[in-house]
Amino acid sequence: MNKEQNSFAPGAPGIEPRWTRGAKDAVGTAYSTSSRVWYTVASGALTEVYYPTIDQPQIRDMQFMITDGESFFHDERRSLDTQLDCISESALGFEIVNTDPQKRYCIRKTIIGDPHQNCVLTHARLSAAPELLSRLQLFVLCAPHLQIGGWHNNGEVLDIKGKKILVAYKDGVWLALGGTNFPFLKCSCGYVGRSDGWTDLNNNYKMDWEYSQALDGNIALTAQLDLSLGTEFTLGLAFGQSRHDAVTCLVQSISIPFATAYEHFVDQWHRTSRRFSLVSKLSDGDSHYRVFSRSVNLLLAHEDKLYPGAMIASLSIPWGQDKGDDELGGYHLVWTRDMVNLASALLAVGDVNTPLRALIYLAVSQRADGGFYQNFWIDGRPYWTGVQLDEVSFPILLAWRLKEAKALENFDPYLLVLRACEYLIRKGPATKQDRWEEAGGYSPYTLAVNITALICAADFIEEHGDSATAEFVREYADFLEAHVEPWTVTTQGTLVPGISRHYIRINPASSGEGSTGDEDPNTGIVTLANRPPGTQTRFPARDIVDPGFLELVRFGIRRADDPLIVDSLRVCDAILKVETPLGPSWHRYNHDGYGDRDDGSSFSGWGVGRLWPLLTGERGHYEIAAGRDAEPYIHAMENFSNGIGLIPEQVWDQPDNPKRRLFLGRPTGAAIPLMWAHAEYIKLLRSQAEGRVFDCLPLIHERYAGGSGQRKSIEVWKFNRQVRSVPAGGRLRILAASEFILHWTKDEWETANDTHSTATSIGIHFVDIAISSGQKSPVRFTFRWVEENAWQGADFKVEIRP
Repeated sequence: MNKEQNSFAPGAPGIEPRWTRGAKDAVGTAYSTSSRVWYTVASGALTEVYYPTIDQPQIRDMQFMITDGESFFHDERRSLDTQLDCISESALGFEIVNTDPQKRYCIRKTIIGDPHQNCVLTHARLSAAPELLSRLQLFVLCAPHLQIGGWHNNGEVLDIKGKKILVAYKDGVWLALGGTNFPFLKCSCGYVGRSDGWTDLNNNYKMDWEYSQALDGNIALTAQLDLSLGTEFTLGLAFGQSRHDAVTCLVQSISIPFATAYEHFVDQWHRTSRRFSLVSKLSDGDSHYRVFSRSVNLLLAHEDKLYPGAMIASLSIPWGQDKGDDELGGYHLVWTRDMVNLASALLAVGDVNTPLRALIYLAVSQRADGGFYQNFWIDGRPYWTGVQLDEVSFPILLAWRLKEAKALENFDPYLLVLRACEYLIRKGPATKQDRWEEAGGYSPYTLAVNITALICAADFIEEHGDSATAEFVREYADFLEAHVEPWTVTTQGTLVPGISRHYIRINPASSGEGSTGDEDPNTGIVTLANRPPGTQTRFPARDIVDPGFLELVRFGIRRADDPLIVDSLRVCDAILKVETPLGPSWHRYNHDGYGDRDDGSSFSGWGVGRLWPLLTGERGHYEIAAGRDAEPYIHAMENFSNGIGLIPEQVWDQPDNPKRRLFLGRPTGAAIPLMWAHAEYIKLLRSQAEGRVFDCLPLIHERYAGGSGQRKSIEVWKFNRQVRSVPAGGRLRILAASEFILHWTKDEWETANDTHSTATSIGIHFVDIAISSGQKSPVRFTFRWVEENAWQGADFKVEIRP
């Protein structure tokens, strides 16, 4: 092949772009907020790098390639054996040693973020026997995926005062790649799979192509290192909003000695060590220190620097190797459930500043109707727009915890709490999606979070002097609590002989306008997502279980020794638990389809659900609530960790599949790290140290599991839940979103009553009707809307049951 200079690369636009595996070995950033780059590592190579915000990946990968020019060609990700660790204690920079399997040579790399620039620095040293070293040729390959996409990237070889660097650009984002003393001997831009450097070298072990430009395609940048200048060098991968910005950033960064940048990087991360004291309270704290300290810093690293307080779920794209430009979101998005769990874990280690920033960010991100989008970009734009009621509840919990910690400073979250409280009452009690984001209805997990949030909201409201609304909210929480078992416990279970009564994953009853649906958990049919083609998707709800009911114990709504909880655990263990060589873990629910397929290929629309280390942590919390030791579950979560101590979303539950790099108890192709799992792990250590569940709130426990007996029994009728019956001797509460006069009777209109609704400060109006113990006739009613001075135009009926 002929060498070409000052030319456009052929083969446009290149092959279909893909991301890298979701299973990372390391993720990091500089501690300083002036460095707005985040980087990930997998298989010994730099993978996605994020800039200028934590939700914007800008490259696919950057790695070294090596050849002797005659007999072999290697790249780091596919060919070399890797060792990796943090550079110092828990600072999120990485030492990587990539070794030829035949031990002929090795590449030692140190990767850090420049403490003050938008640049990732890689300090590398190539070593080999002298006779081989003289023949080795070393190359760097970078695949830009600017603006979260592989298509429409542009690359150029740029001359800087007679020295070469590589640049890429797309839609106002630029990257620049170069090194100390400008060590590039040759440079080329090409289209991936057609004219890129990997394809060139793989062909004949030589770099024959030197193309100066590759425009509007899936491109890769390639440069040969000039080893005559030395075998130790520093490369910079810099980003900016213009060519001038990126190139200036690059040159400034590589002009500072790497040792200086390294020292500042480590010093900055050591500021977090005051948060590590928790492990000293554990009898075997030293054994937990590595994963614990890194977990704390990983939580901090998942906060954005341009949008302080915004914390994403993971610097990962699950099964990214099979996903292209249509997969914009990955897990680098905000989920309020994940985010509040991250913030709460930082509270558990004594950090109040980051959780306060998170709360303020959530208050600004809250929708006008009081809800939150299912997930969203860090600038508040929605990605998925589903409704998950637990995600509306969690910000209330964070606000309450900060209030109790006297850490709200000058911020008043009262409006956030009121709006969220109204939304929960107005849109509930059923959720359109549970925490697994796939099914709607009555979920024990969601109900537990909602009950807790409402009681916390009532506490806020009481403190603001509105006792009447506070009592209204508490009574709605009591209504939910009294219905947890009627809504979510089957009495006809068949999964485990001898246990017919247990919690189920979800009762698919709905809360929709005009809903009068059946709420019997024995009769519902649930449709499961992500099932393999041609397999069953609809199951009796009573036959699908998950461990979500344990949140009832976590928050203090039910006792750990409640016989129903114990029986439900027996069912979950029989159906969902797997003992791996690394410890026990659980499936999310039976017949789950979200996970790697049985042949080890990636989840893509369907698959098989695998084990979640997060659930091992949740079980550990239950064991503490039951007065038992959680150490086996703590150690299991640590054993499941990968690389520098990253806890996976899922681990493999089948015999080893070496071809797919899948091993029993080890990570799958799903997200690594899952920061929710890290948060669960940190809180589990706090709970173990104190002998009590960190998330068990005293005001919840005293009202429910503590058996104070102060609760009143009510039944609630709303337009989105038109309850069919109310027990004799009970109380019927009728809710609406605006002021009304209720025209009603309980003796078939022999007498009629007109009752003006009572207003609350959360925008909900209500009327209570007491039902005598001897009443048999139904309650019939209609509405006259005060503001419109208009009748509803329809009558409604609620039967009386003995």
